[in-house]
Amino acid sequence: MARDKIKINLDKLKTYPISKRICKVRHEDFAKPPSKAATFSDFYSSLPNILAGVDFKAVVEAIVSARNKKKPVIFMMGAHVIKCGLNPVIIELMKKSVITAVSLNGAGAIHDFEIALIGRTSEDVPDALEDGSFGMAKETALYINGALEEAVEKDIGAGRAIGEVINDEKLSFRNKSILYNAMKEDVLATVHIAIGTDIIHQHPSFDAGAAGQASIKDFYNLIEEVAALGDGGVVLNIGSSVVLPEVFLKAINVARNLGYKVKDFTACNFDMIHHYRPYQNVVTRPVTSGGKGYNIIGQHEILLPLLAQAIIEKI
Repeated sequence: MARDKIKINLDKLKTYPISKRICKVRHEDFAKPPSKAATFSDFYSSLPNILAGVDFKAVVEAIVSARNKKKPVIFMMGAHVIKCGLNPVIIELMKKSVITAVSLNGAGAIHDFEIALIGRTSEDVPDALEDGSFGMAKETALYINGALEEAVEKDIGAGRAIGEVINDEKLSFRNKSILYNAMKEDVLATVHIAIGTDIIHQHPSFDAGAAGQASIKDFYNLIEEVAALGDGGVVLNIGSSVVLPEVFLKAINVARNLGYKVKDFTACNFDMIHHYRPYQNVVTRPVTSGGKGYNIIGQHEILLPLLAQAIIEKI
């Protein structure tokens, strides 16, 4: 059976005045034109109040508010933050009592230590891999693996233990180290080790038991900080695509299981590309029952100095 043919008559379309339409973009929210003599505050105010411009400012306000309320501000960072030369930025935020805790993966701790030791880090992996010399610098392994054993003896976490070794050995560039400065400023520093992922695990001096014990101590230390996030704290994941988002998810779960009301806080992921795990485990899932999550994409070496300067301008 043939159906009747539909005939479209555009003259019968319903329209309405544009003045009645809801618009997501307004000229009032546009960026302001650049000015040669502008201050940083002028520049910051000139950013468009649209998309990431709004989110970036919201994260700044949340961090400043958390500092004023003496709530945790946790910076979880992958190794690339250090390799981008951002240690001085992080250290200044610790000195200004903005950051209350820093969490690194194993690679982050290694790069931070090498900066303290010789002022340089990040070897040429492809070339070193050809002859098997990748990761075989002896001092890095001896010092850090020794620090992990000391962590067990002293019943402290890996982050604190590495900071103490940097201090005790009076390493030449220690003032550039996040872990050393965290120790000096009494800021919690935790290191979360995935065994088999770091260059020091290749060396005979590596004790997996000591690494595991020092790392789990830091996991417990982080849980205590996460438990206080509720009602105004901030957690940022910067450049860790797997380890730290997973650690954070378990930390917040344990805190809630123990009865702590970890909600109504701000979670933000800063990274160069969109990753599934940080988005789910930091930005989305933990704030489902209350709070705000932001995902801001961009180069660390540009975004983090902008973030830090914006915070310092407001405190």
